[in-house]
Formats: sequence, structure tokens, C-alpha cells
Amino acid sequence: MPVIAYLNFDGNAAQAIDFYAKVFNAEEVKQVKYGDLPQDPNFPLPENELDMIMESSIAFAGGKIMISDLLSVMKQEAGDLVKGNNLLISIANESKPALESYFSRLSVGGHVIAPLSSVPWSSCFGMLVDRFGILWKFNSDADKFLDRVLLMKQS
Repeated sequence: MPVIAYLNFDGNAAQAIDFYAKVFNAEEVKQVKYGDLPQDPNFPLPENELDMIMESSIAFAGGKIMISDLLSVMKQEAGDLVKGNNLLISIANESKPALESYFSRLSVGGHVIAPLSSVPWSSCFGMLVDRFGILWKFNSDADKFLDRVLLMKQS
């Protein structure tokens, strides 16, 4: 079963979905708003939260990311959304042109930490924080590097 990165947003998930779908030339985008479901009359959502994203998925290049907005009631239980470095999305084993394209588009409005370059562990490695505060790592040779190091350890 694949592992899927799941991103939470604070009311701007629809903008993030649109941005990431364009960056990755999405093959399929699905999204459901909280208001798309029947509301519990005992616990109605505030009007401003009905258009927020309850669940979404963006399929691209054989992978997928999922995105939603956190409701105010969720934040009461889980705490406020905090942008930070506790989540990193790694795009590995893609062709160099694909990595360059993703990197270029994701960096718009963001901050490049390490530009794409050849390093001892990868022929195409880089890191950036996008305009939504999400940390991305690019690595064209992740499996080859892991296999090479593990093989050296066995010798």
C-alpha cells in the first residue's frame, strides 16, 4: 500500500489544490467541500466553513497527495495549524526534466533552500519551501543511493 502525504490547511485548501494540480500536471483531482454533505442539525457548521475542503486528492505521476481544511471545531481538539518542518514531501526517482519542472513551479512564491544540483548522493537533489509553507525534497537517485550504501555495509 502506498504512503500518501496528507496536507492540512487553514481555509485556503482550494487554492493549494489548484496550485499543486497545475504544478504536477494532475491526472485527476477530486474534492469534496464540507457543505457537500448533509449537515447535522444538532451541530451545524458555521456558514464560512461550508465551502472549505473536507477531503481531496491530486493524482500525478503515479502518486497522490491529499489535502483538506481544518474546521474550527477540529482546531479546538487538535490545536491551531502550525506551519513547520514536521512534514516533508519527497519526490524521488523522477527524471531530471520532471524534477526541474516541478521544482521551478513549486518555487514560485516560495523559498529555495538548496537549488537542484548534483551531490554525492544524487545526480539531481534540491529542497524548497513552497508558498504554502510545505517543505519539498527532490532526489532523482534515492533508491540507487540507498542500495549502494546498504551494499557497502554488507561488504
